[in-house]
Amino acid sequence: MARVTLDQPAASELDQTFRALRSAEFAWTGETTYLNNAGSGPIPERTRRIIEETTAKRTAPHLLPDRDLQHSLAEARTLLGRLINADAEEIALATSTSFGLALAARGLPLQKGDTVLVSDREFPAVVYPWLMLKERGIAVDLAPTTALGWPDEDYLVERLTDPRVRVLAVSWVQFSTGYRADLVRLSDACRANGSYLVVDAIQGVGQLPLDVHRVPIDILACGGQKWLLSPWGSGFVYVRRDLIPSLAPVLVGWTAFESTDDYSRLTEYDTAFKRDARRYEVGTLPFQDFIGMVESVKLLLDLGIDRVAARNRNLREPLLEAAARGEIEITSPTDAEHDSSIVCVSPDHVAETFLQLKKNNVVCALREGRIRLSPHCYNTVDEVEKVVAILTGR
Repeated sequence: MARVTLDQPAASELDQTFRALRSAEFAWTGETTYLNNAGSGPIPERTRRIIEETTAKRTAPHLLPDRDLQHSLAEARTLLGRLINADAEEIALATSTSFGLALAARGLPLQKGDTVLVSDREFPAVVYPWLMLKERGIAVDLAPTTALGWPDEDYLVERLTDPRVRVLAVSWVQFSTGYRADLVRLSDACRANGSYLVVDAIQGVGQLPLDVHRVPIDILACGGQKWLLSPWGSGFVYVRRDLIPSLAPVLVGWTAFESTDDYSRLTEYDTAFKRDARRYEVGTLPFQDFIGMVESVKLLLDLGIDRVAARNRNLREPLLEAAARGEIEITSPTDAEHDSSIVCVSPDHVAETFLQLKKNNVVCALREGRIRLSPHCYNTVDEVEKVVAILTGR
């Protein structure tokens, strides 16, 4: 994705838009500098309200008829599809990223002797499902990272010339460094080798634009609780349309079958799976969480993910300027091909600096020996400048 640059009037208008958002949806930010969206993003005020309204109706379930609940799930699939330019039929709702990654590991047609390629230093959810396949004779190649701890894409592409490598599993954005994988390059290598591309997108969707028609991905898993500003227990799996007929569910829920759409004839059992990605949904979903997710995703779509990405890049500028002056060390990529809204810094005394940030009401994270800062669109440049002042001891 090319870097978004803005002239001064456009940048000023963008700032006004997101300051208004902050006031209306995240009023609590006046007291706390929250820079941990890579951990858990906050839910907007509108999302909180609709969840509470839904919970109130839950005390009298007749106020939540089945048709309305199912409509909410259908709306969620449609909106999530719009986020990544997928069709609603390619979207299955799920309660976590891990569900989608487990679906890929257990559902793809792998055989003894096949190899799954995974970069080392990945988040555990990307690694463990594949390690569990060793009992079936499937090898897992933990690819070495670069000296900076970033995925070595040259190595990955080279390994993807081996026909035994049937799957590449990768995070779009790395949790501990903010490294954004070049999905175009990796997808091209997978297509050339006949390999499947499985993507953990939880650290990217919501802060960066993605088009799965332009960048072919076979299976993408994403939880909603981070950059999508959605409730815990909300998420989705994208399965490429052409793959759906051959990717059978590994956990079979009663809603996966065509015959269960008609609640008045549920005992007329028919084992034909639904033709779309709903076949991967397991049982009764947490309706209130997805009703909330709909509100949060609508908010992001109304803002425009391109504008969110531009805003987030503006927020990082004080950190980049301090690094250019030699005042701080940034250990995340800053180039347009691999950067993201996650910026990691490595001060001389990491633990002490982290505690100093905490004492000044800055909420961030300590990951893999680095301080991870992850501002989102509702944050302000002033907040990031405050962090720079603490990091540099001003």
